[in-house]
Amino acid sequence: MLALSANGVLPRVDYAIFADTGWEPRAVYAHLDRLEREVAAPAGIPILRVSSGNIRNDALNPERRFASMPLYIRNPDGKEGMTRRQCTGEYKIKPIKKKVRELLGFPYPQRIPKDVFVEQWVGISTDEFHRAKDADVRYMRNRHPLIDLGWSRSDCLRYLTSLGLSETPKSSCLGCPFHGNAQWRRIRDTSPDEWRDVVEFDDAIRKGNARANAGGNKLLGEAFLHRSRMPLSQAPIDHVTAAERAALQDELPDAQDAELGVVDGCSPWTCRGELLAQQDDFGLAS
Repeated sequence: MLALSANGVLPRVDYAIFADTGWEPRAVYAHLDRLEREVAAPAGIPILRVSSGNIRNDALNPERRFASMPLYIRNPDGKEGMTRRQCTGEYKIKPIKKKVRELLGFPYPQRIPKDVFVEQWVGISTDEFHRAKDADVRYMRNRHPLIDLGWSRSDCLRYLTSLGLSETPKSSCLGCPFHGNAQWRRIRDTSPDEWRDVVEFDDAIRKGNARANAGGNKLLGEAFLHRSRMPLSQAPIDHVTAAERAALQDELPDAQDAELGVVDGCSPWTCRGELLAQQDDFGLAS
């Protein structure tokens, strides 16, 4: 959407907002820098980077309030579960809403008049039209330009390729529990430093987040980043599922990630954790 706006296919937006959890892969930050330098700046579109903190550091800091990640839990009786997913709201949506209020001139807790709002673009394509929703606050009105254009994910990929942006990485926390095996393998096989980072984090959160433990709300079972509920260093990430094999045979755009109905990535307004999805982690407002 940013490139479409910068190139005049869509109207020029006033701002692009990137919600930074503080724990994105290096490739995402490098790509963001390139977008800012080669796409946004020449078009006069400011990219605003907002943050509520570093999600990795917060999870391990007993003095820091932490919005929980959706960790996989194995209880002492053998039953399995997951912790609540609060991270999208805290580290993605909250800082974007805060910045939008500032741009409108009504920072919290000021009341925003009914006739004051931004038009916010959400990058949902036609593949997922059913996920297009209205905003949950009056001062933000969602629009879905890719659906308006009739563009599918494949159309988006072709357009990015035509601009030399075919290597656009997926935005998500480095240690997101919603990663599929293909993403875990990609981290392990292409970025040893980042792999050590996520393995260390996985070991560190075995008993849950530090603030909860310090407050006496200890986890009864054990927490894991991988859905197998095994330590990440031992998890079966080399296993290729039937869904992934079928996707590879069909040469689908996300063949490497088509595992158990999950495509990696995180976006403020449509977290990809539970359903197939792919959209850029940009909120665009005009």
